[in-house]
Amino acid sequence: MDTLEQLLNSRLFRDTDFEFSLVNFLWAALALAIARGLVWLFTEKILPQFYKRQKTEIGSQYTINQLLKYFIYTIGTLWAIQNLGINTNVIWGAMAALAVGFGLGLQQTFNDLFSGLIMLFEGKIRVGDSVELNNAVGRIIRIGIRTSDIETRDNVVMVVPNSKLVVESVNNWNHDYNRVRFMLSVGVHYDSDPEQVRDLLLEIAQAHPRVMKQPTPFVRFADFGDSALMFELYFYSRYLIVSGDTLSDLRYEIFRVFKEKNIEIPYPQRVVYSKS
Repeated sequence: MDTLEQLLNSRLFRDTDFEFSLVNFLWAALALAIARGLVWLFTEKILPQFYKRQKTEIGSQYTINQLLKYFIYTIGTLWAIQNLGINTNVIWGAMAALAVGFGLGLQQTFNDLFSGLIMLFEGKIRVGDSVELNNAVGRIIRIGIRTSDIETRDNVVMVVPNSKLVVESVNNWNHDYNRVRFMLSVGVHYDSDPEQVRDLLLEIAQAHPRVMKQPTPFVRFADFGDSALMFELYFYSRYLIVSGDTLSDLRYEIFRVFKEKNIEIPYPQRVVYSKS
């Protein structure tokens, strides 16, 4: 052990900016271990109790945990570097030189990194939110420092650069209100009673378990179509990811009830006149 320490303290491992020793290495390892322990203590023991008392949303919990991890690990890493005897001024100078050298080549990477920090601090998009991006609907399951994971309706995980979620237009269905209004259109024959159609549509919507009672569903007499009277059924739901299943259930039930009540859903018709 004495021979190893003498070797580590020899001129081979020493210069004006870097001095390495076994003791310094152990102190650096201890600094990283303390940082890891603090992260575990806060995220697994202390903060969960706080979240439970304050009824904090899961997206806010994730944001706080991530920011705390970044802060503690950054302090722990700097402390470990200092214990190794490395001159931190040299590190900052090297980082500045690398930033100049690689700035252009890593421009998109830095954009994604800063976008990830903006998302965590701003809180406009959080873990658990249902979002629509480029005609794909999914749920945010992870926000990383450079990329985020979105689980789609098909249980496929999309890895999306954070800059796309910050710069591009994203529909966040959970932002401000945990509900979304949906619309279902249906056409009926001109011989149908509009008030009966309205009442049946409302009854069908209110009976569905995934349709909210408040705000109440409502029906609009949308238009006089070429072959049908057009109605639009509006309703609110909190079950955003399975909204396609909800709309499908309603269409099944509308078709069944209308057929039972002898309300015809017409197909496009044309009247052709011949000169002969």
